[in-house]
Amino acid sequence: MGIFIKLPIFANPTPPPELANNAAILYREAVNFLKSVSKNDGLLFAVITYFFLFTQALQLNSLINKNRMMQRLNFLPATAYLVITSLMPEWNHFSAPLMVNTLVLFIFSELFKISNQVSIKSTVYNIGVAVGLSSFIFFPSLILFLWLIFALLVMRSVRLNEWLICLLGVTTPYYFYAAYLFFSDKWSWSHLFQPINIALPSPGQSIWLAIGGILLVVPFLMGGYFVQENLRKMLIQVRKNWSLLLIYLLFALFIPFLNNTAEGLENWILIIVPFAAFHACTYLYPPQRWIPVVIFWLSILFILIYQYGGTGW
Repeated sequence: MGIFIKLPIFANPTPPPELANNAAILYREAVNFLKSVSKNDGLLFAVITYFFLFTQALQLNSLINKNRMMQRLNFLPATAYLVITSLMPEWNHFSAPLMVNTLVLFIFSELFKISNQVSIKSTVYNIGVAVGLSSFIFFPSLILFLWLIFALLVMRSVRLNEWLICLLGVTTPYYFYAAYLFFSDKWSWSHLFQPINIALPSPGQSIWLAIGGILLVVPFLMGGYFVQENLRKMLIQVRKNWSLLLIYLLFALFIPFLNNTAEGLENWILIIVPFAAFHACTYLYPPQRWIPVVIFWLSILFILIYQYGGTGW
């Protein structure tokens, strides 16, 4: 199914991404390297994009199943992830936020462990490093450090040394990059930190966007209802995990407003992880089995019509 609903990105690959002036260093280097290897052919970018989407779907599925966040083991989170990312064509383009999602899933996997660990210093440091590296791919993702503070408050009692270790992890990539800039005579604060500005995204309005938004939001709200209904049956650890997903969503919804240079919705792909988790609950929990079947096939039908009859793909 994953290949089936992603066929247009291979049949009609988009051109290699154009780099904005404020593109982060790791993303800039990755794009330039891939352009040189592919000779500006978009097919290689399409293949790598699908690799990211598919592996992220598997990461999320493993995360949900390993932490027993649903009543039984299944592949619904992975299915939901691939379906949701097909609702908007921009979520199938090679982009910095797409790459950051892999690090976000790694951070979640590490955060879900810390409640049961006596000493979490190395885990918290690794989480901080992951956030620091994510800002070298997509600088506005540095705001996820604030999310980590809330996450640590939810998962454990307040320990100032753990917060400081997390901050140390976040600054570690900056320390090494600053050393590189200094010893290569390229030192500049503007190379190390980008100025932050807030701008309203301006995606083109269309009936396709409206329907895609409905198919994104309605199953999410339904999934939230079913999670709430089953909350009493869940372990305390599992409740905390769902709380982390919701807190992350609040920050992920704000990130696209920072240093926004994208004309479409590609920066909004950072919200997909929690949305896919709650969509999976909509597929699993309804007692009337026709409800998830109708939602799933309506989503697939919309995706196919949009891909082959719409203007966005």
